[in-house]
Order: sequence, then structure tokens, then C-alpha cells
Amino acid sequence: MLVVGDAAAAEDIAQESFLAAVRALDRFDRRRPFGPWLHRIAVNRAIDWARARALRRELAEAEAPEPAAPEREPAGHTQRLAAALAGLGPEHRAVIVLRYLFEYTPGEIAELLDLPRGTVNSRLRRGLDRLEAVMREESD
Repeated sequence: MLVVGDAAAAEDIAQESFLAAVRALDRFDRRRPFGPWLHRIAVNRAIDWARARALRRELAEAEAPEPAAPEREPAGHTQRLAAALAGLGPEHRAVIVLRYLFEYTPGEIAELLDLPRGTVNSRLRRGLDRLEAVMREESD
């Protein structure tokens, strides 16, 4: 849910991920843990969904005659943090969620997402810097 920002979409992505995993079981290396493999499928699908939604939103905004009314800002630190997290790109959001909510190490995230560890560290740093900046702006 935190990667895509939509509970219904997260449920759909989870179901699609399980179906994709079942279809790909013959390619699963049984010497490796199943959980990270399944997480990788789910996170990649969530990132793809978030990218597609952002693209659809950009296209819709280009066609819209007037900008939509801004959403009311939720109150409370947790809601502000969730909103700031939702404002990150899907790649940054995914590594932050995997690191701080699922408590994967950067090395595990790199393996899970098939990325160099330096890329994971970079995305974590940039994402956290952006979160800090957004939270600081809102508290001023």
C-alpha cells in the first residue's frame, strides 16, 4: 500500500504477484529463500503500477481544462509522513518501505530488486533527504 498509495490497487497487485509467482515457480531457485523472491515480484509490480499511474495522471492533466482542486492536507505527523512518502517516486518509495518497514538490509534490497548496492544506498539517501525536506517545509 505504501508503494502505490492506494489500498485497492495494493490488493490487486498482491493478487497479481501471487499469480505471477505461481506461474514462475519452475524458475524459482529452491536453494534460496522464498520470501525475498516473492517480495521482488510484488515490489516490481507496485513500481510498474505507480509509474503507469503517474503517466496516466500526466496525460490527464495535459488534457484537463482546469486543474483539479487540491486535496485537503491530513493532520498529524504520521499522515504528513505518509503523504510525503507518497510524493516520492516509486523507486525511492520502494527502497524506503523495504528498508524501514520490512527491515531489509541495503544488501538484501539490492538482491531483491536486482540493483547494485550503491544504487540502493543512493535511492535511500535521496528519498530520505526529500522526506526530510518535505517534512521541514510543512512544519515551517
